[in-house]
Amino acid sequence: MATLGNRLHQLTPSATMHMTALAERMRADGHDVIGLAGGESDFDTADNVKEAGIAAIRANITRYPPGNGREDLRRALSLKLRQDNNLDYPPDQILVSSGTKPLINAALMALADPGDEVIVPAPYWVSYPEIVRLAGQNPVFVPCPASSGFRLQAKDLASAITPRTRALLLNSPNNPSGAVYREADLRELLEVLLLHPEVWILTDEIYEDICYLDKRPVSFATLDPRIVPRVITINGFSKGYAMAGWRLGFAAGPKPAINAMQTVVWHINGGCTSISQVAGAEAVSGDRSYLERNAKSYRARRDLAVAAINKMPRLSCEVPDGAFFLWVNCAGTIGRRTPGGKIIQSDSDFVAGAIEHAGIVMLPGSPFGMSPYFRMSYSIDPTILRKALERLHAYCDALA
Repeated sequence: MATLGNRLHQLTPSATMHMTALAERMRADGHDVIGLAGGESDFDTADNVKEAGIAAIRANITRYPPGNGREDLRRALSLKLRQDNNLDYPPDQILVSSGTKPLINAALMALADPGDEVIVPAPYWVSYPEIVRLAGQNPVFVPCPASSGFRLQAKDLASAITPRTRALLLNSPNNPSGAVYREADLRELLEVLLLHPEVWILTDEIYEDICYLDKRPVSFATLDPRIVPRVITINGFSKGYAMAGWRLGFAAGPKPAINAMQTVVWHINGGCTSISQVAGAEAVSGDRSYLERNAKSYRARRDLAVAAINKMPRLSCEVPDGAFFLWVNCAGTIGRRTPGGKIIQSDSDFVAGAIEHAGIVMLPGSPFGMSPYFRMSYSIDPTILRKALERLHAYCDALA
């Protein structure tokens, strides 16, 4: 009898996908459920971007695209990187694919070998460890607690590097904590990494347009010319541009690395849909005034949610500087009893109780590498967000 591959036993299903599907099933069964588990913008794709995609279909731009991405999109991205991020990458140093996951996967497969180590600061996006394992490599987790602002510290990075280390995955603004690395933070990490020329730096900057600081988050490759040949900057259109369903991401870096990643991507998914690429070129070249408006809306929701959480018994959270999540400490609920009589022994128990007794679907912190926390998205209509917060408060009040 044919069996499944052993590789599958090393992987954990996506917690985000699982909980989002759970919310959908509960709604279909007639339950009044508010989903706060997803990582998707609740804004619609801008009209000018949608029209560009429609025009591409009508113009029959529906054939196989170039494997590295359409030239017009890569030119537009080259200009965007120069103007927004102070990064100088010509079009032939930019690779387009269907979202950021294939790009991170391709980078690890192209730049490191099975058995190598990849440093993953925790809390981390749930897919990072699984992508590392898919590449046959070993994730090395470095805790980044609240006392460090959920940001990787130079001394902890230095301690984590071994002769097997080949890459560091750095995410700013961070999912799930919303932490943003300041330039001073990055320069401290830079000093460590300059001592280890064998280590690649993969930066995931997909939340860059959802940032509440006075200026855009700093891209690591801008810090020092000596580090540029080792940095792969990865980004996409799902979050700020509200184009999650278009499945469009890009990476920029040194030409040998981008060429190597391109070889891997070609054999994983070929090229990204040509229609999405035309729309993406319009997204970065056309009117982008909505980015600031949306960020202001997210900030208002953030402030609403943070104030509400910090008034709830036994819950607390820091004020995030970016993304659209709250990373909530629920340690005070451990040992309490839910309205159904179950003793809460973990963040997973707390979240399960919130689903059962409050009709709120969130994500426990354990899949993100840190407990006892939970992640709550505020990318939702403010009226519904208020309702969810009221339910959560009532649930916390009811814990015996």
